[in-house]
Amino acid sequence: MSASVLSCLVVDDDPMSVQVVLNCINNTPFLTAAGSYTNPVEAAEALRTQPVDLLFLDVEMPLMSGIELLRTLQHPPLVVLITSSKDYAVQAFEHAVVDYLVKPVSYGRFLQAAQKALEMAERQSSAGADNIEDTPANAAFTFVKVDNKLVRVTFADVRYVEALGDYVHIITGQSKLIVYSTMKGVEEKFPSSLFVRVHRSFIVNVNHIQALEDNMLTVEGKQIPVGQTYLRDVMQRLNKF
Repeated sequence: MSASVLSCLVVDDDPMSVQVVLNCINNTPFLTAAGSYTNPVEAAEALRTQPVDLLFLDVEMPLMSGIELLRTLQHPPLVVLITSSKDYAVQAFEHAVVDYLVKPVSYGRFLQAAQKALEMAERQSSAGADNIEDTPANAAFTFVKVDNKLVRVTFADVRYVEALGDYVHIITGQSKLIVYSTMKGVEEKFPSSLFVRVHRSFIVNVNHIQALEDNMLTVEGKQIPVGQTYLRDVMQRLNKF
Protein backbone atom coordinates (compact mmCIF):
# COMPACT_ATOMS: atom_id res chain seq x y z
CA MET A 1 0.00 0.00 0.00
CA SER A 2 1.33 3.41 -0.89
CA ALA A 3 0.35 5.93 1.75
CA SER A 4 0.85 8.82 -0.73
CA VAL A 5 -1.58 7.60 -3.42
CA LEU A 6 -4.28 5.02 -2.71
CA SER A 7 -5.58 2.81 -5.52
CA CYS A 8 -9.37 2.57 -5.37
CA LEU A 9 -12.04 0.19 -6.60
CA VAL A 10 -15.72 1.17 -6.79
CA VAL A 11 -18.42 -1.51 -6.46
CA ASP A 12 -22.05 -0.46 -6.87
CA ASP A 13 -24.86 -2.00 -8.93
CA ASP A 14 -26.03 1.49 -9.98
CA PRO A 15 -23.88 2.79 -12.87
CA MET A 16 -24.79 6.40 -12.07
CA SER A 17 -23.63 6.00 -8.48
CA VAL A 18 -20.41 4.41 -9.74
CA GLN A 19 -19.76 7.44 -11.94
CA VAL A 20 -20.38 9.85 -9.04
CA VAL A 21 -17.76 8.10 -6.91
CA LEU A 22 -15.30 7.83 -9.81
CA ASN A 23 -15.65 11.58 -10.39
CA CYS A 24 -14.89 12.17 -6.71
CA ILE A 25 -11.82 9.91 -6.92
CA ASN A 26 -10.56 11.70 -10.03
CA ASN A 27 -10.84 15.03 -8.22
CA THR A 28 -8.85 13.84 -5.21
CA PRO A 29 -5.06 14.08 -5.70
CA PHE A 30 -4.14 11.24 -3.32
CA LEU A 31 -6.57 8.75 -4.88
CA THR A 32 -6.40 6.90 -8.16
CA ALA A 33 -9.14 4.78 -9.73
CA ALA A 34 -8.15 1.15 -10.36
CA GLY A 35 -11.55 0.26 -11.82
CA SER A 36 -15.22 -0.31 -11.03
CA TYR A 37 -17.80 -3.10 -10.99
CA THR A 38 -21.58 -3.18 -11.01
CA ASN A 39 -21.57 -6.94 -10.38
CA PRO A 40 -20.47 -7.76 -6.80
CA VAL A 41 -19.62 -11.37 -7.66
CA GLU A 42 -17.19 -10.24 -10.35
CA ALA A 43 -15.78 -7.64 -7.97
CA ALA A 44 -15.16 -10.24 -5.26
CA GLU A 45 -13.22 -12.40 -7.72
CA ALA A 46 -11.18 -9.45 -8.95
CA LEU A 47 -10.24 -8.44 -5.40
CA ARG A 48 -8.82 -11.90 -4.76
CA THR A 49 -6.35 -11.57 -7.63
CA GLN A 50 -5.82 -7.81 -7.91
CA PRO A 51 -5.83 -6.18 -4.47
CA VAL A 52 -6.36 -2.45 -4.10
CA ASP A 53 -5.72 -0.04 -1.23
CA LEU A 54 -9.25 1.31 -0.81
CA LEU A 55 -12.67 -0.09 -1.68
CA PHE A 56 -15.78 2.08 -2.08
CA LEU A 57 -18.52 -0.49 -1.60
CA ASP A 58 -22.28 -0.21 -1.97
CA VAL A 59 -24.22 -2.15 0.68
CA GLU A 60 -27.53 -2.84 -1.07
CA MET A 61 -26.86 -4.91 -4.18
CA PRO A 62 -28.57 -7.92 -5.79
CA LEU A 63 -26.87 -11.34 -5.78
CA MET A 64 -24.55 -10.29 -2.98
CA SER A 65 -24.72 -7.38 -0.56
CA GLY A 66 -21.67 -5.30 0.21
CA ILE A 67 -21.47 -6.85 3.68
CA GLU A 68 -21.62 -10.34 2.16
CA LEU A 69 -18.89 -9.40 -0.31
CA LEU A 70 -16.68 -8.27 2.56
CA ARG A 71 -17.17 -11.62 4.27
CA THR A 72 -15.81 -13.42 1.20
CA LEU A 73 -12.52 -11.50 1.33
CA GLN A 74 -9.83 -13.13 3.41
CA HIS A 75 -7.74 -9.96 3.38
CA PRO A 76 -9.98 -6.96 2.65
CA PRO A 77 -8.49 -3.55 1.83
CA LEU A 78 -9.53 -0.35 3.58
CA VAL A 79 -13.27 0.01 3.01
CA VAL A 80 -15.71 2.90 2.77
CA LEU A 81 -19.30 1.67 2.66
CA ILE A 82 -21.87 3.51 0.55
CA THR A 83 -25.51 3.09 1.54
CA SER A 84 -28.97 4.47 0.98
CA SER A 85 -29.72 4.21 4.69
CA LYS A 86 -28.04 5.10 7.98
CA ASP A 87 -29.24 1.77 9.38
CA TYR A 88 -25.98 0.07 8.38
CA ALA A 89 -23.81 2.06 10.77
CA VAL A 90 -23.63 -0.81 13.27
CA GLN A 91 -22.61 -3.32 10.61
CA ALA A 92 -20.03 -0.84 9.34
CA PHE A 93 -18.55 -0.66 12.84
CA GLU A 94 -18.51 -4.46 13.13
CA HIS A 95 -16.44 -4.73 9.96
CA ALA A 96 -14.04 -1.97 11.02
CA VAL A 97 -14.62 0.04 7.86
CA VAL A 98 -13.01 3.44 7.53
CA ASP A 99 -16.30 5.30 7.07
CA TYR A 100 -19.72 5.02 5.48
CA LEU A 101 -21.37 7.44 3.10
CA VAL A 102 -25.10 7.92 2.66
CA LYS A 103 -26.40 8.51 -0.86
CA PRO A 104 -26.51 10.92 -2.57
CA VAL A 105 -22.77 11.28 -2.00
CA SER A 106 -21.44 14.84 -1.88
CA TYR A 107 -17.80 15.56 -2.63
CA GLY A 108 -17.26 17.26 0.73
CA ARG A 109 -18.41 14.19 2.65
CA PHE A 110 -16.51 11.92 0.26
CA LEU A 111 -13.31 13.88 0.90
CA GLN A 112 -13.69 13.45 4.66
CA ALA A 113 -13.90 9.67 4.23
CA ALA A 114 -10.96 9.64 1.81
CA GLN A 115 -8.80 11.62 4.23
CA LYS A 116 -9.63 9.14 6.99
CA ALA A 117 -8.50 6.33 4.72
CA LEU A 118 -5.25 8.12 3.87
CA GLU A 119 -4.50 8.75 7.55
CA MET A 120 -5.16 5.09 8.37
CA ALA A 121 -2.93 3.96 5.49
CA GLU A 122 -0.14 6.23 6.69
CA ARG A 123 -0.42 4.90 10.26
CA GLN A 124 -0.29 1.33 9.00
CA SER A 125 2.68 2.11 6.77
CA SER A 126 4.71 3.80 9.52
CA ALA A 127 3.86 1.21 12.16
CA GLY A 128 4.25 -1.80 9.94
CA ALA A 129 7.89 -1.39 8.96
CA ASP A 130 9.17 -1.46 12.54
CA ASN A 131 8.77 -5.19 13.16
CA ILE A 132 11.50 -6.27 10.75
CA GLU A 133 14.96 -5.51 12.09
CA ASP A 134 17.52 -3.54 10.10
CA THR A 135 20.05 -5.94 8.62
CA PRO A 136 23.60 -5.28 7.44
CA ALA A 137 24.39 -5.56 3.73
CA ASN A 138 25.15 -9.14 2.68
CA ALA A 139 23.58 -10.52 5.87
CA ALA A 140 22.23 -14.05 5.58
CA PHE A 141 19.37 -13.54 8.03
CA THR A 142 17.24 -11.01 9.87
CA PHE A 143 15.02 -10.99 12.93
CA VAL A 144 11.28 -10.39 12.77
CA LYS A 145 8.92 -9.64 15.61
CA VAL A 146 6.26 -12.33 16.03
CA ASP A 147 3.89 -11.55 18.90
CA ASN A 148 6.30 -10.49 21.65
CA LYS A 149 9.46 -12.26 20.58
CA LEU A 150 12.12 -11.84 17.93
CA VAL A 151 12.42 -14.78 15.54
CA ARG A 152 15.41 -15.38 13.31
CA VAL A 153 14.64 -15.74 9.60
CA THR A 154 17.31 -17.06 7.24
CA PHE A 155 16.77 -15.44 3.84
CA ALA A 156 17.61 -18.58 1.89
CA ASP A 157 14.84 -20.45 3.71
CA VAL A 158 12.12 -17.95 2.75
CA ARG A 159 9.95 -19.13 -0.15
CA TYR A 160 7.74 -16.07 -0.45
CA VAL A 161 6.12 -13.24 1.49
CA GLU A 162 2.41 -12.48 1.21
CA ALA A 163 0.64 -9.29 2.27
CA LEU A 164 -2.45 -9.96 4.38
CA GLY A 165 -4.14 -6.75 5.46
CA ASP A 166 -1.95 -5.07 8.08
CA TYR A 167 0.33 -8.10 8.26
CA VAL A 168 2.69 -10.11 6.09
CA HIS A 169 3.06 -13.88 6.11
CA ILE A 170 6.66 -14.99 5.71
CA ILE A 171 6.61 -18.53 4.35
CA THR A 172 9.74 -20.61 4.90
CA GLY A 173 10.43 -24.28 4.35
CA GLN A 174 9.64 -24.94 8.00
CA SER A 175 7.09 -22.39 9.14
CA LYS A 176 4.70 -19.51 8.47
CA LEU A 177 5.48 -16.34 10.41
CA ILE A 178 2.82 -13.66 10.81
CA VAL A 179 4.44 -10.25 11.18
CA TYR A 180 2.83 -6.84 11.60
CA SER A 181 4.52 -5.09 8.68
CA THR A 182 4.10 -3.68 5.21
CA MET A 183 5.46 -5.00 1.93
CA LYS A 184 7.56 -1.85 1.71
CA GLY A 185 9.15 -2.80 5.02
CA VAL A 186 9.96 -6.25 3.68
CA GLU A 187 11.43 -4.84 0.47
CA GLU A 188 13.67 -2.52 2.44
CA LYS A 189 15.04 -5.25 4.73
CA PHE A 190 15.14 -8.33 2.47
CA PRO A 191 18.06 -8.44 -0.03
CA SER A 192 17.05 -7.48 -3.58
CA SER A 193 19.67 -9.89 -4.90
CA LEU A 194 17.53 -12.76 -3.63
CA PHE A 195 13.95 -11.43 -3.63
CA VAL A 196 11.72 -9.89 -6.28
CA ARG A 197 8.37 -8.15 -5.95
CA VAL A 198 5.95 -9.90 -8.32
CA HIS A 199 2.61 -8.49 -7.19
CA ARG A 200 1.18 -5.92 -4.82
CA SER A 201 0.71 -8.79 -2.39
CA PHE A 202 3.70 -11.05 -3.08
CA ILE A 203 7.48 -11.02 -2.85
CA VAL A 204 9.23 -14.24 -3.83
CA ASN A 205 12.65 -15.79 -3.42
CA VAL A 206 13.98 -16.19 -6.98
CA ASN A 207 15.79 -19.39 -6.00
CA HIS A 208 12.46 -21.09 -5.26
CA ILE A 209 10.65 -20.15 -8.49
CA GLN A 210 9.80 -23.35 -10.34
CA ALA A 211 7.85 -22.05 -13.35
CA LEU A 212 6.10 -19.07 -14.92
CA GLU A 213 3.01 -19.63 -17.06
CA ASP A 214 0.16 -17.25 -18.00
CA ASN A 215 1.32 -14.61 -15.50
CA MET A 216 1.34 -17.18 -12.69
CA LEU A 217 4.48 -18.24 -10.84
CA THR A 218 4.87 -21.62 -9.21
CA VAL A 219 6.83 -21.42 -5.97
CA GLU A 220 7.15 -24.65 -4.02
CA GLY A 221 3.89 -25.80 -5.61
CA LYS A 222 1.96 -22.60 -4.80
CA GLN A 223 0.47 -20.54 -7.61
CA ILE A 224 1.35 -16.85 -7.22
CA PRO A 225 0.00 -14.15 -9.57
CA VAL A 226 2.38 -11.77 -11.33
CA GLY A 227 0.99 -8.24 -11.54
CA GLN A 228 1.23 -6.52 -14.90
CA THR A 229 3.34 -3.68 -13.51
CA TYR A 230 5.87 -6.16 -12.10
CA LEU A 231 6.05 -8.52 -15.09
CA ARG A 232 9.01 -6.85 -16.79
CA ASP A 233 11.13 -6.99 -13.64
CA VAL A 234 10.21 -10.62 -13.09
CA MET A 235 11.13 -11.55 -16.66
CA GLN A 236 14.47 -9.78 -16.34
CA ARG A 237 15.24 -11.71 -13.18
CA LEU A 238 14.22 -15.03 -14.73
CA ASN A 239 16.39 -14.39 -17.78
CA LYS A 240 19.43 -14.27 -15.51
CA PHE A 241 19.12 -17.97 -14.68
